Amino acid sequence: MALMATKKQTEAARKLIAEASKPRVKRQVFVEGHKRKFLVVVDETPECESALAFAASRALRTQGQLALLYVIEPGAEFSHWLGVEEIAREEGHNKARAVFRLFGRKLKAMGFEELAPEEIVREGTKADEITKLIEEDPDIGVLVLGASKDPSGPGPLVTTLAAGRSAGTFPVPITVVPGSLAIEEILALA
Repeated sequence: MALMATKKQTEAARKLIAEASKPRVKRQVFVEGHKRKFLVVVDETPECESALAFAASRALRTQGQLALLYVIEPGAEFSHWLGVEEIAREEGHNKARAVFRLFGRKLKAMGFEELAPEEIVREGTKADEITKLIEEDPDIGVLVLGASKDPSGPGPLVTTLAAGRSAGTFPVPITVVPGSLAIEEILALA
């Protein structure tokens, strides 16, 4: 049993090393005609607003760009019914538009009227789609995540991306904004 666990650990270590040795997309954030993008994954969690405030403030202060990503996660239970899957996909896109409108209003309420965020919708698992988007877009310079105040942990994205196995090989810096900070405190820090 211990030998099998060791083989799995060795295999996992090999995969991590292989990922780390892949050539990375060169970031273009300071090349003429490009702007550094601060990427925020938007959803309906309370900590998302903290990440939004920090990223918007940093984007404005550094003359960068704000990018908002909404990920429609797959519903495995409908994959064999094409009609139902298509309706679920359409509902996901409608929800994404509603979330973007909500966060647009929140940006205005925080005083970021002049900031026009890029709105991106992807389908898949959040961690995978975040990583793919960052690899595809050389202008993304920072991923901003909000940490939950919940005593059970900072949330799945922070746990997976900022503290998980890929943390040391992630393609861009990750900023984690504590959920216990008020918006005013976040804006003073950003």
